[in-house]
Amino acid sequence: VQLQASGGGSVQPGGSLRLSCAGSASNLDSYVIGWFRQAPGKEREGVACISGVDGSTWDADSVKGRFTISRNNVKNTVYLQMYSLKPEDTAVYSCATDCPAVVAGIYSSDYWGQGTQVTVSS
Repeated sequence: VQLQASGGGSVQPGGSLRLSCAGSASNLDSYVIGWFRQAPGKEREGVACISGVDGSTWDADSVKGRFTISRNNVKNTVYLQMYSLKPEDTAVYSCATDCPAVVAGIYSSDYWGQGTQVTVSS
C-alpha cells in the first residue's frame, strides 16, 4: 500500500483547505484510513479516520464540527475537508492505514504517506 498526501498550504484563520490522500492498492477500500498531524514540539495526534467497509468515521474532539473526512473508493482517495481553521491547526498532516479509534476495516501501522504542511496564520 502506498499513500500520498497533498493539498496543504497557508491560510488565514477562519479559512478552509481540503487535503487528499491518494492510495494505491487493489484492496484499499478494505483499509481504515486516518489523518494524523504533528506540530513542532508536539506529539503526533490522530485527527480523523474513516472506514472503507461501512463509511463510519471518527474525529478528534479538537476538530469536531470543523473537519470532515470522506472517501471515494473508486478513486482510492480519502479527503479531509477543513473549515474554520485556527492557528493551533498548524501542523504537518499525514495519512495512514491506522486510526486511534475503532472503526470497521483493516488497520496497519506500516503504511504512511508523506506529510503535507498546513499553516494557519494571519
